[in-house]
Amino acid sequence: MKLTIYFIIFSALFFGCSKKGEPLFESMPNTYLIKSDFEDLPHFEEESFESVIKNFQNNCRSKKSKKIYRALCEKVKRDVDAKEFLFTNFTPYQIVTQKGEDTGLLTGYYEASLFGSLKKSQRYKYPIYETPRDLIVVDLASIYPELKKYRLRGRLQGNRVVPYDTREESKKRDIDADVICYSDSKVDKFFLEIQGSGRVKLDDGREMFIGYDNQNGHRYRAIGRYLVKIGALKKEEVSLQSIKAWLKSHPKRVDEVLNYNKSLVYFKKREQGATGALGLELTPKRSIAVDRSFLPLGSMLYLSAKVDGKDTNRVVFAQDTGGAIKGAIRADLFLGSGDAAMQGAGRLKSKLKLWLFMPKEVRDE
Repeated sequence: MKLTIYFIIFSALFFGCSKKGEPLFESMPNTYLIKSDFEDLPHFEEESFESVIKNFQNNCRSKKSKKIYRALCEKVKRDVDAKEFLFTNFTPYQIVTQKGEDTGLLTGYYEASLFGSLKKSQRYKYPIYETPRDLIVVDLASIYPELKKYRLRGRLQGNRVVPYDTREESKKRDIDADVICYSDSKVDKFFLEIQGSGRVKLDDGREMFIGYDNQNGHRYRAIGRYLVKIGALKKEEVSLQSIKAWLKSHPKRVDEVLNYNKSLVYFKKREQGATGALGLELTPKRSIAVDRSFLPLGSMLYLSAKVDGKDTNRVVFAQDTGGAIKGAIRADLFLGSGDAAMQGAGRLKSKLKLWLFMPKEVRDE
């Protein structure tokens, strides 16, 4: 990501007063922003500024965050007044669509919990794979710079690269990959893929952390949409809980429904709990997953939505991505681990407003 000082100065001078929203930053050509004030952020004065600074310091451990906030990541290491640091050094920009709409969608995710074993058995028979050795990831950016955010995944068949196995196809041949462990539930394994991180309680009493490493290259398709399509659920009924309940009551149709999502995720062992795309351990209700084609990973934002029926206004950090997260005003809020987090994530579907914090000092110099 390149945010040059000159371009930001140019943006502030020529686009800062726009009320329609403009793509202000070179690195975010598809993201429409309106320059705002802290007074525009709902209930910002009620924030826990010390907590924000602590999370900003942690966020600065990422190289991507340092590229965005540069000197501020060094400045915050000194003893600073938390509230003054935010007001003095940042300018909030409201995120809008190209049409000027300012409202999107907030959902939630959590750290999945599974039961597993290092050995395959009658109970533990669903393998959780590492990235297959024959999975090829092709970076086309050197030939087609406009495709720098995309990767082509497949495998060699003779001298041709063909699409990698879908979820259904992967069951029909031996996958050239190591098995991390075996789960006792194909449904729990599926939702582990959706969440991206999980804790596996092994049958020998140990606990293992695993997280996203790669995927088969097929586009994510929501099984909730499929259940609506076949008349199993109404659109307004779709939630994590309703999907799980339907699958439990229709065991003979589980494969049919899960195979609708051709995308298949591969994992790796981790030394810490739920970890996002930046390599940082996620913080409940402070970490969000975003669409990196609109918002840079490592950025700091302000979120306004309803969580568990309550107005929620807080500073959050773009530390993760997700296959279902598409669009500029779209985020997935990490809610933590355990049953309460799972239940909350399953219910969360709220209207969302977002503001992006960008450094002020580069504009004022």
